[in-house]
Amino acid sequence: MLRLRRFEEKAGQLYGMQKIRGFCHLYIGQEAVAAGIISATNADDRVITAYRDHALAIAKGISANACMAELYGKVTGCSKGKGGSMHFFSKEHNFFGGHGIVGAQIGTGAGIAFSDMYNGNKNVTICLFGDGAVRQGMLHEVFNMAMLWKIPVVFICENNNYAMGTSVERSSNVTDIYTIGEAYDMPSYQVDGMSPEDVHHAVYNAVEHARAGNGPTFLEIKTYRYKGHSMSDPQKYRSKEEVEEYKKIDPITTILETILSKKYMTQQQIDEINIRVDKEMEDCVTFAENSPYPDVSDLFSDVYHGDYPFITD
Repeated sequence: MLRLRRFEEKAGQLYGMQKIRGFCHLYIGQEAVAAGIISATNADDRVITAYRDHALAIAKGISANACMAELYGKVTGCSKGKGGSMHFFSKEHNFFGGHGIVGAQIGTGAGIAFSDMYNGNKNVTICLFGDGAVRQGMLHEVFNMAMLWKIPVVFICENNNYAMGTSVERSSNVTDIYTIGEAYDMPSYQVDGMSPEDVHHAVYNAVEHARAGNGPTFLEIKTYRYKGHSMSDPQKYRSKEEVEEYKKIDPITTILETILSKKYMTQQQIDEINIRVDKEMEDCVTFAENSPYPDVSDLFSDVYHGDYPFITD
Protein backbone atom coordinates (compact mmCIF):
# COMPACT_ATOMS: atom_id res chain seq x y z
CA MET A 1 0.00 0.00 0.00
CA LEU A 2 2.88 2.33 0.77
CA ARG A 3 4.42 1.68 -2.66
CA LEU A 4 1.14 2.59 -4.33
CA ARG A 5 0.77 5.77 -2.28
CA ARG A 6 4.33 6.92 -2.90
CA PHE A 7 4.14 6.19 -6.62
CA GLU A 8 0.99 8.27 -6.97
CA GLU A 9 2.44 11.11 -4.90
CA LYS A 10 5.51 11.09 -7.14
CA ALA A 11 3.34 11.03 -10.27
CA GLY A 12 1.39 14.03 -9.01
CA GLN A 13 4.60 15.91 -8.29
CA LEU A 14 6.05 15.13 -11.73
CA TYR A 15 2.80 16.13 -13.43
CA GLY A 16 3.08 19.53 -11.78
CA MET A 17 6.61 19.79 -13.19
CA GLN A 18 5.22 18.93 -16.67
CA LYS A 19 7.33 15.80 -16.84
CA ILE A 20 4.09 13.86 -17.33
CA ARG A 21 1.53 15.14 -19.83
CA GLY A 22 -2.07 14.38 -20.77
CA PHE A 23 -4.58 12.85 -18.38
CA CYS A 24 -3.55 11.60 -14.94
CA HIS A 25 -5.94 10.08 -12.38
CA LEU A 26 -4.45 9.32 -8.96
CA TYR A 27 -5.45 6.47 -6.63
CA ILE A 28 -4.46 8.15 -3.35
CA GLY A 29 -6.84 6.98 -0.62
CA GLN A 30 -7.98 3.80 -2.38
CA GLU A 31 -4.89 1.66 -1.73
CA ALA A 32 -6.71 -0.77 0.58
CA VAL A 33 -8.86 -1.91 -2.35
CA ALA A 34 -5.86 -2.87 -4.49
CA ALA A 35 -4.09 -4.55 -1.56
CA GLY A 36 -7.12 -6.63 -0.58
CA ILE A 37 -7.76 -7.74 -4.15
CA ILE A 38 -4.20 -8.90 -4.79
CA SER A 39 -3.85 -10.74 -1.48
CA ALA A 40 -7.09 -12.63 -2.19
CA THR A 41 -6.33 -13.71 -5.77
CA ASN A 42 -3.79 -15.85 -7.62
CA ALA A 43 -1.13 -14.58 -10.01
CA ASP A 44 -2.99 -16.25 -12.91
CA ASP A 45 -6.24 -14.45 -12.11
CA ARG A 46 -6.98 -11.50 -14.38
CA VAL A 47 -7.49 -7.85 -13.44
CA ILE A 48 -9.10 -5.21 -15.64
CA THR A 49 -10.03 -1.69 -14.59
CA ALA A 50 -10.79 1.84 -15.71
CA TYR A 51 -8.38 4.74 -16.21
CA ARG A 52 -7.39 5.14 -12.51
CA ASP A 53 -5.05 2.22 -13.06
CA HIS A 54 -1.49 2.98 -11.86
CA ALA A 55 -1.80 1.45 -8.39
CA LEU A 56 -3.64 -1.67 -9.51
CA ALA A 57 -1.01 -2.26 -12.19
CA ILE A 58 1.82 -2.06 -9.65
CA ALA A 59 -0.09 -4.23 -7.19
CA LYS A 60 -0.56 -6.84 -9.92
CA GLY A 61 3.20 -7.02 -10.40
CA ILE A 62 4.16 -4.50 -13.08
CA SER A 63 7.36 -2.76 -11.97
CA ALA A 64 7.38 0.86 -10.87
CA ASN A 65 10.03 1.39 -13.56
CA ALA A 66 7.71 0.23 -16.36
CA CYS A 67 4.78 2.22 -14.96
CA MET A 68 6.70 5.47 -14.55
CA ALA A 69 8.27 5.08 -17.99
CA GLU A 70 4.77 4.70 -19.43
CA LEU A 71 3.69 7.95 -17.78
CA TYR A 72 6.72 9.59 -19.41
CA GLY A 73 5.73 8.12 -22.80
CA LYS A 74 8.96 6.15 -23.03
CA VAL A 75 9.49 2.95 -25.01
CA THR A 76 10.40 1.05 -21.82
CA GLY A 77 6.90 1.63 -20.46
CA CYS A 78 4.42 -1.20 -19.89
CA SER A 79 2.55 -0.16 -23.06
CA LYS A 80 5.73 0.85 -24.92
CA GLY A 81 5.03 4.52 -24.29
CA LYS A 82 1.90 4.50 -26.44
CA GLY A 83 -0.76 4.13 -23.77
CA GLY A 84 0.05 6.73 -21.17
CA SER A 85 -1.64 7.04 -17.80
CA MET A 86 -5.00 5.56 -18.77
CA HIS A 87 -3.80 2.51 -20.69
CA PHE A 88 -1.40 0.44 -18.61
CA PHE A 89 -1.27 -3.18 -19.81
CA SER A 90 0.73 -6.33 -19.21
CA LYS A 91 -0.18 -9.72 -20.60
CA GLU A 92 2.68 -11.21 -18.58
CA HIS A 93 1.11 -10.01 -15.32
CA ASN A 94 -2.51 -10.65 -16.37
CA PHE A 95 -3.30 -6.95 -16.17
CA PHE A 96 -5.59 -6.00 -19.04
CA GLY A 97 -5.90 -2.25 -18.62
CA GLY A 98 -6.46 0.69 -18.11
CA HIS A 99 -9.53 1.78 -20.22
CA GLY A 100 -10.33 5.37 -21.07
CA ILE A 101 -13.95 4.82 -22.10
CA VAL A 102 -16.25 4.80 -19.08
CA GLY A 103 -17.62 1.29 -18.54
CA ALA A 104 -15.90 -0.26 -21.56
CA GLN A 105 -13.98 -2.68 -19.35
CA ILE A 106 -17.18 -4.23 -17.97
CA GLY A 107 -17.94 -6.09 -21.19
CA THR A 108 -14.28 -6.80 -21.89
CA GLY A 109 -13.78 -8.18 -18.38
CA ALA A 110 -16.71 -10.56 -18.75
CA GLY A 111 -15.31 -11.62 -22.13
CA ILE A 112 -11.90 -12.44 -20.63
CA ALA A 113 -13.61 -14.49 -17.93
CA PHE A 114 -15.75 -16.29 -20.50
CA SER A 115 -12.58 -17.19 -22.42
CA ASP A 116 -11.12 -18.81 -19.31
CA MET A 117 -14.35 -20.70 -18.71
CA TYR A 118 -14.47 -21.82 -22.36
CA ASN A 119 -10.86 -23.06 -22.16
CA GLY A 120 -11.61 -25.03 -19.01
CA ASN A 121 -9.15 -23.41 -16.61
CA LYS A 122 -9.91 -22.09 -13.13
CA ASN A 123 -8.85 -18.46 -13.56
CA VAL A 124 -11.13 -15.72 -12.29
CA THR A 125 -11.35 -12.17 -13.64
CA ILE A 126 -11.58 -9.15 -11.33
CA CYS A 127 -13.45 -6.43 -13.24
CA LEU A 128 -13.33 -3.00 -11.62
CA PHE A 129 -15.23 0.16 -12.45
CA GLY A 130 -16.30 3.36 -10.72
CA ASP A 131 -19.67 4.48 -9.42
CA GLY A 132 -20.17 6.59 -12.56
CA ALA A 133 -19.84 3.56 -14.85
CA VAL A 134 -22.71 1.86 -13.04
CA ARG A 135 -25.05 4.12 -15.03
CA GLN A 136 -23.83 2.64 -18.31
CA GLY A 137 -26.30 0.35 -20.04
CA MET A 138 -23.60 -2.22 -20.75
CA LEU A 139 -23.47 -3.12 -17.06
CA HIS A 140 -27.02 -4.49 -17.12
CA GLU A 141 -26.51 -6.53 -20.28
CA VAL A 142 -23.29 -7.99 -18.91
CA PHE A 143 -24.77 -8.75 -15.47
CA ASN A 144 -27.59 -10.67 -17.09
CA MET A 145 -25.28 -12.64 -19.38
CA ALA A 146 -22.75 -13.36 -16.62
CA MET A 147 -25.44 -14.82 -14.38
CA LEU A 148 -27.08 -16.74 -17.20
CA TRP A 149 -23.82 -18.42 -18.21
CA LYS A 150 -22.22 -18.48 -14.72
CA ILE A 151 -19.13 -16.63 -15.97
CA PRO A 152 -16.22 -16.64 -13.44
CA VAL A 153 -15.98 -12.89 -12.93
CA VAL A 154 -16.06 -10.69 -9.83
CA PHE A 155 -17.52 -7.27 -10.57
CA ILE A 156 -16.19 -4.55 -8.26
CA CYS A 157 -17.54 -1.03 -8.11
CA GLU A 158 -14.94 1.22 -6.48
CA ASN A 159 -17.44 3.70 -5.08
CA ASN A 160 -15.40 6.77 -4.15
CA ASN A 161 -18.60 8.89 -3.97
CA TYR A 162 -18.02 10.98 -7.08
CA ALA A 163 -18.27 10.31 -10.81
CA MET A 164 -15.88 13.06 -11.84
CA GLY A 165 -17.63 15.76 -9.81
CA THR A 166 -21.14 14.31 -9.57
CA SER A 167 -22.10 12.60 -6.34
CA VAL A 168 -23.95 9.29 -6.35
CA GLU A 169 -26.95 10.96 -4.72
CA ARG A 170 -27.27 13.42 -7.62
CA SER A 171 -26.98 10.83 -10.38
CA SER A 172 -28.77 7.70 -9.18
CA ASN A 173 -32.06 6.80 -7.55
CA VAL A 174 -30.22 3.76 -6.12
CA THR A 175 -27.57 4.97 -3.67
CA ASP A 176 -26.72 1.53 -2.29
CA ILE A 177 -25.13 0.47 -5.55
CA TYR A 178 -24.62 -3.18 -4.60
CA THR A 179 -28.38 -3.74 -4.65
CA ILE A 180 -28.38 -3.40 -8.45
CA GLY A 181 -26.85 -6.86 -8.69
CA GLU A 182 -29.75 -8.35 -6.73
CA ALA A 183 -32.04 -7.67 -9.71
CA TYR A 184 -30.14 -10.45 -11.49
CA ASP A 185 -30.03 -12.78 -8.45
CA MET A 186 -26.31 -12.09 -8.32
CA PRO A 187 -24.66 -12.36 -4.88
CA SER A 188 -24.07 -8.69 -4.03
CA TYR A 189 -22.42 -7.07 -1.04
CA GLN A 190 -21.21 -3.73 0.28
CA VAL A 191 -17.63 -3.67 1.57
CA ASP A 192 -15.56 -1.21 3.62
CA GLY A 193 -12.91 -0.15 1.13
CA MET A 194 -10.81 1.65 3.73
CA SER A 195 -10.02 -1.71 5.35
CA PRO A 196 -7.69 -4.04 3.40
CA GLU A 197 -8.77 -6.91 5.65
CA ASP A 198 -12.45 -6.45 4.78
CA VAL A 199 -11.63 -6.17 1.08
CA HIS A 200 -9.50 -9.32 1.24
CA HIS A 201 -12.22 -11.44 2.86
CA ALA A 202 -14.96 -10.21 0.51
CA VAL A 203 -12.87 -10.70 -2.63
CA TYR A 204 -11.57 -14.10 -1.49
CA ASN A 205 -15.10 -15.40 -0.94
CA ALA A 206 -16.25 -14.02 -4.30
CA VAL A 207 -13.27 -15.48 -6.15
CA GLU A 208 -13.72 -18.94 -4.61
CA HIS A 209 -17.43 -18.79 -5.45
CA ALA A 210 -16.55 -18.11 -9.10
CA ARG A 211 -13.72 -20.65 -9.19
CA ALA A 212 -16.12 -23.34 -8.02
CA GLY A 213 -18.31 -22.71 -11.08
CA ASN A 214 -21.03 -20.74 -9.30
CA GLY A 215 -20.75 -17.60 -11.38
CA PRO A 216 -20.23 -13.91 -10.62
CA THR A 217 -20.43 -11.74 -7.52
CA PHE A 218 -20.94 -7.97 -7.34
CA LEU A 219 -19.04 -6.04 -4.66
CA GLU A 220 -19.63 -2.36 -4.00
CA ILE A 221 -16.42 -1.33 -2.24
CA LYS A 222 -16.90 1.99 -0.47
CA THR A 223 -13.69 3.99 -0.71
CA TYR A 224 -12.55 7.59 -1.12
CA ARG A 225 -10.02 9.48 -3.20
CA TYR A 226 -8.15 12.27 -1.46
CA LYS A 227 -7.18 13.96 -4.71
CA GLY A 228 -9.38 15.24 -7.52
CA HIS A 229 -10.89 13.16 -10.28
CA SER A 230 -7.85 14.07 -12.36
CA MET A 231 -4.98 16.51 -12.01
CA SER A 232 -7.07 19.29 -13.59
CA ASP A 233 -9.95 18.92 -11.10
CA PRO A 234 -10.51 22.02 -8.88
CA GLN A 235 -12.68 19.87 -6.53
CA LYS A 236 -15.34 22.52 -5.99
CA TYR A 237 -18.04 19.87 -5.55
CA ARG A 238 -16.84 18.82 -2.07
CA SER A 239 -15.64 20.61 1.06
CA LYS A 240 -12.19 20.50 2.59
CA GLU A 241 -13.89 19.39 5.80
CA GLU A 242 -15.27 16.29 4.05
CA VAL A 243 -11.82 15.31 2.78
CA GLU A 244 -10.30 15.82 6.23
CA GLU A 245 -12.96 13.59 7.81
CA TYR A 246 -12.06 10.77 5.44
CA LYS A 247 -8.37 11.27 6.18
CA LYS A 248 -9.11 10.23 9.76
CA ILE A 249 -9.65 6.72 8.37
CA ASP A 250 -6.73 6.77 5.93
CA PRO A 251 -6.14 3.07 5.15
CA ILE A 252 -2.36 3.39 5.42
CA THR A 253 -2.54 5.05 8.84
CA THR A 254 -5.03 2.51 10.19
CA ILE A 255 -3.14 -0.52 8.88
CA LEU A 256 0.08 0.80 10.46
CA GLU A 257 -1.74 1.07 13.79
CA THR A 258 -2.89 -2.55 13.41
CA ILE A 259 0.61 -3.76 12.51
CA LEU A 260 2.16 -2.05 15.55
CA SER A 261 -0.58 -2.88 18.05
CA LYS A 262 -0.52 -6.58 17.11
CA LYS A 263 3.30 -6.53 16.97
CA TYR A 264 3.41 -7.93 13.43
CA MET A 265 6.42 -5.66 12.82
CA THR A 266 8.65 -3.31 14.77
CA GLN A 267 8.94 0.41 14.11
CA GLN A 268 12.45 -0.23 12.82
CA GLN A 269 11.14 -2.70 10.24
CA ILE A 270 8.50 -0.18 9.15
CA ASP A 271 11.17 2.53 8.85
CA GLU A 272 13.22 0.21 6.66
CA ILE A 273 10.21 -0.32 4.38
CA ASN A 274 9.77 3.44 4.07
CA ILE A 275 13.43 3.87 3.08
CA ARG A 276 13.23 1.00 0.55
CA VAL A 277 10.03 2.36 -1.02
CA ASP A 278 11.39 5.90 -1.25
CA LYS A 279 14.49 4.59 -3.03
CA GLU A 280 12.33 2.55 -5.43
CA MET A 281 10.41 5.70 -6.34
CA GLU A 282 13.57 7.71 -6.93
CA ASP A 283 14.99 4.87 -9.04
CA CYS A 284 11.87 4.58 -11.20
CA VAL A 285 12.01 8.30 -11.99
CA THR A 286 15.67 7.98 -12.97
CA PHE A 287 14.79 4.98 -15.14
CA ALA A 288 12.00 6.92 -16.88
CA GLU A 289 14.16 10.02 -17.37
CA ASN A 290 16.96 7.98 -18.96
CA SER A 291 14.76 5.81 -21.18
CA PRO A 292 14.33 6.65 -24.88
CA TYR A 293 11.14 7.77 -26.55
CA PRO A 294 9.64 5.39 -29.15
CA ASP A 295 11.11 5.77 -32.60
CA VAL A 296 8.83 7.30 -35.23
CA SER A 297 8.94 3.96 -37.05
CA ASP A 298 7.05 2.43 -34.08
CA LEU A 299 3.99 4.41 -35.05
CA PHE A 300 2.67 1.50 -37.10
CA SER A 301 3.85 -1.37 -34.91
CA ASP A 302 1.25 -3.28 -32.87
CA VAL A 303 -1.43 -1.89 -35.19
CA TYR A 304 -3.41 -4.00 -37.64
CA HIS A 305 -2.69 -2.78 -41.17
CA GLY A 306 -1.68 -3.92 -44.61
CA ASP A 307 -2.64 -7.26 -46.14
CA TYR A 308 -4.98 -9.69 -44.41
CA PRO A 309 -3.87 -13.21 -45.35
CA PHE A 310 -6.99 -14.77 -43.84
CA ILE A 311 -9.18 -13.06 -46.44
CA THR A 312 -9.52 -15.17 -49.61
CA ASP A 313 -11.31 -14.61 -52.88
